[in-house]
Amino acid sequence: MENFSGKTALISGATRGIGRAIALGFLEAGAQVIGVYAGNTQAAEVFMEETARFAPQLELVQCDVASEKQVSALFAMIEEKYGSISILVNNAGIRRDAMLALMTSSQWQQVIDTNLTGTYFMTKQAVWLMMKNKYGRIINITSPVAHLGFPGQANYAASKAGQIALTKTLAKEVAKKKITVNCVSPGFIATDFINDLNQDLLAEYKKMVPMKRFGTPEEVADAVLFLAGSRAAYITGTVLDVNGGL
Repeated sequence: MENFSGKTALISGATRGIGRAIALGFLEAGAQVIGVYAGNTQAAEVFMEETARFAPQLELVQCDVASEKQVSALFAMIEEKYGSISILVNNAGIRRDAMLALMTSSQWQQVIDTNLTGTYFMTKQAVWLMMKNKYGRIINITSPVAHLGFPGQANYAASKAGQIALTKTLAKEVAKKKITVNCVSPGFIATDFINDLNQDLLAEYKKMVPMKRFGTPEEVADAVLFLAGSRAAYITGTVLDVNGGL
């Protein structure tokens, strides 16, 4: 495992599921971690208790990434306290599933605001800090739904496809500043993000995966840590699939 001592990693959606595994991965690798969560204070408290051994390395901050005001305040704190960040992982995401003909404008907008606009708000602020140091790693957590499309997820698929387009464009804009921008695209991962799906539907999804199993959050975290490390310095503008061959 690469040593991330001296690096500061900012991770959204850091207290549960994939984000939790990513945060733990960076903590174990020696990084200073700033974990962002939206509103689940209970999950944040549990995560703090579980990571007590990393206490000096971890700071949790409540912030709605869909709010430009809150994101600006977050980065003002980061700049004052930490100076800059080396790594940004845009992991925060929500689902509001419905067939498009029945989808409310609120269901559409909430998903776009958090998943896509939230990525924009966080990334824009991070780029300014990273450009000062001429170094940075930005990793956006997207989804195979972006190109596969699943019924009932038009809003989610659109937001994830938008993340990929943003990634590829920004990678070209900041490459000269030694900032890389990539996506990790997890397939079906065993987290509470999919636990609310119908069990019959989950069984069908598992059959779709050539490996015939769902992935683990740790397997996604490994991909993120690779892209954040020195061995991925010449990789930018790409999507790394972690999906069991989906």
